Amino acid sequence: MIHFLRLLLIIFLLWSTSLMAQKSWTLDECISYALENNLQLNDFEYTNLSNKETYRQSVRNLLPVLNANSDYTINSGRAEDPNTGTFVVQDFFSNSYSLQSNIDLFRGFQKINSIKASKLLYSATKEEVLQQKYLLAFRVMQAFNNIQFFEGLVAIANEQVDVSKTNYKLVEKQIELGLMAGADLYEAQSLLLADELNLTQSENQLAAAKLTLIQEMNLENTSDIQIITDMGHKAEAQVLGIMESDSVYEKARDFLPLIKAQELRAQAAKKQVGVARGNLYPSLSLFAGIGTGYFETFQDSLGNTFPFRQQFRDNTSRFYGISLSVPISNGWSARSRVKQAKIERLRQENNLEVQEQVLFQTIQQLVQEYNSLLVEKEQSRQNMEAQRLSFTIAQKRYEKGMINAIELFTAKNLFASAQNENLQVRLRSEINKSTLDFYRGLPVFNIN
Repeated sequence: MIHFLRLLLIIFLLWSTSLMAQKSWTLDECISYALENNLQLNDFEYTNLSNKETYRQSVRNLLPVLNANSDYTINSGRAEDPNTGTFVVQDFFSNSYSLQSNIDLFRGFQKINSIKASKLLYSATKEEVLQQKYLLAFRVMQAFNNIQFFEGLVAIANEQVDVSKTNYKLVEKQIELGLMAGADLYEAQSLLLADELNLTQSENQLAAAKLTLIQEMNLENTSDIQIITDMGHKAEAQVLGIMESDSVYEKARDFLPLIKAQELRAQAAKKQVGVARGNLYPSLSLFAGIGTGYFETFQDSLGNTFPFRQQFRDNTSRFYGISLSVPISNGWSARSRVKQAKIERLRQENNLEVQEQVLFQTIQQLVQEYNSLLVEKEQSRQNMEAQRLSFTIAQKRYEKGMINAIELFTAKNLFASAQNENLQVRLRSEINKSTLDFYRGLPVFNIN
């Protein structure tokens, strides 16, 4: 029975793996799966949870501190009697209990500023987690589009192989009819082998692109993946007119998690200056406590030690008061910490400006590329159609013996090159458009 259950489990796992490999993935499905299974993303989530707990603890630091203490002491030789305060030479033991509490009334607003700083840092890490999700989504999208590109190359290479096979068969027939020499067959075979090699190389590049996507998704127990594309529909909706960098930047500046996170870190650094400055002010706290104890030397006139319950009741003492601490000199360390906090604030503010500058430059490059691709895409399409017509004419002329194999090979390569270029421009345009849509605040990815 156990062996039967194991066999069923193995069959189920193999069946699940087979279904995973046969499943066709859309881009949204790839991104969703990667977000749920990417291990590197978990590290940022843990950092966020740690900062969340730090913030909660900073709030709890406003509560009073309460401590309970107890000790059991054995004295041997000459020691002070805790009951009478005199020194005795005898062995005895004592047992004490105390409960103490204190609360800060004023500490230079350190705890308030610490709460605000930790809350800002917690919010910053939440934005950074979201930023990492976006970066992962972009990596998946890039890998997804690379698969589209190499699938296109494989399709083009297959077309070239089919043409070369047709020409090879044509040459064989022409030789049988005595219209071509045997050397023409070697040329046709050479062209066929070159196209088959190109097909193999394209298939290897496609396999590598699929492996990249599988690794980004952390998709286990499979080495192949099938994707669903709608590149044709996206390409038709590509033309939106000329874009301006400033308008895209203003929208991206308002929502981009990377910028928001750095803004929050700059604000937190400002609150940390207030925390450091609090060490320069006097501090005021309220304290209170209660204590009691049992002493072996606490005896009646007959030398009998009073029982524990009686001593616990009779020895009870209470205290309370207010403590004021005024910093006078601490080797200038408090002011040094204030200066360091100010430097850190300036560093964070400078990092914010750097991030804004990088964002603007990135959008500038994307907009420039977008406007260029609007022209390149149409030109590459026209070039591809022209090369298609040129190759069709060359093919017919070759079949009639009007040109040799080298001329046909040149025309065929020019057509394949134009196809590759058009495919590359279309995919670059698609990625560029999706990236700009993201910076414009459009829902490119379904990420919460």
